[in-house]
Amino acid sequence: MMRMPAPLLIALLTVAAFVAIVASMSLGSSGLEAPWAALASGDPLTRAIVLELRLPRALAAFGAGAVLALAGVLMQALLRNPLADPYVLGVSGGAAVGALSVMLAGFGGLIVDAGAAGGAFAAMLLVFAVAHGPGGWTTTRLLLTGIVVAAGCGAVVSLLLSLSDDLRLRGMLFWLLGDFGYVRTPWSLLVLALAAIPACLLVARPLDALARGELQAQLLGVPVRMLRIGIYVAASILTAAAVTTAGSIGFVGLVTPHLVRLVIGSAHRAVIPAAALAGGTLLVVADLLARTIVAPRQLPVGALTALIGVPLFLVLMRRQPAA
Repeated sequence: MMRMPAPLLIALLTVAAFVAIVASMSLGSSGLEAPWAALASGDPLTRAIVLELRLPRALAAFGAGAVLALAGVLMQALLRNPLADPYVLGVSGGAAVGALSVMLAGFGGLIVDAGAAGGAFAAMLLVFAVAHGPGGWTTTRLLLTGIVVAAGCGAVVSLLLSLSDDLRLRGMLFWLLGDFGYVRTPWSLLVLALAAIPACLLVARPLDALARGELQAQLLGVPVRMLRIGIYVAASILTAAAVTTAGSIGFVGLVTPHLVRLVIGSAHRAVIPAAALAGGTLLVVADLLARTIVAPRQLPVGALTALIGVPLFLVLMRRQPAA
């Protein structure tokens, strides 16, 4: 597969992100399919729909997609596996347990967000503590610990769903599959994404070395132990922020970094910004489709990300020559 210059891809993805956000602001189920003239005239209803409903939702989707993609880049470097997922270490499962427990107790709004954040960080600390047990920390031990914690959280989620009544069950299922319908303040995710991109770029070269093996990274003077801890904590925080805001949205952090590497190569200095832009754009498009395909009903965003990403991923993998 012919590689594309990284600056060109980043420029194209920037344009695509802008177009996706504008389209998300323009389209919806309210009948305002071309709202810009009405918005310029100062119509209060149009202003409320575009600036208070659609714009925050589009920006939140972009921020969530960007941080999930960055978390995927970090996890794939940490585990030295281009198909590693930011949810593989149980952070999403812990957030789901915390959020659904709060919903089952009858709470909503910010309390659900707090429950999701608490569950995510509890799972992060549990995996971190167990993975640093006797014998030291290896990628295999970290991965197995995360898988076991995620499986345990999945079992608890199933129990919580079975105990919920029909009134709460739909909301709980939508949260599990991702929903931006209640997002009103996207700025925290956007600020986190904007801060994470340069922070990740600062360690781009150590990430390149780590992705080629711990021994080579040590020979190049990389503090491997501290770098691994930093990657784990950063990826967990990014994942927890996205999950707390919008629920569990899979596939973005798994496929986006890998697709970017297929197009421009594996150098993290290029992969990091390109993956953030691609992940944000993918999630904005998925959220737009979720709102409009069967309007006025809404589809779960997580299902749409898989439907969009899987065919694209398979096509690119089919064109990728064998190693």
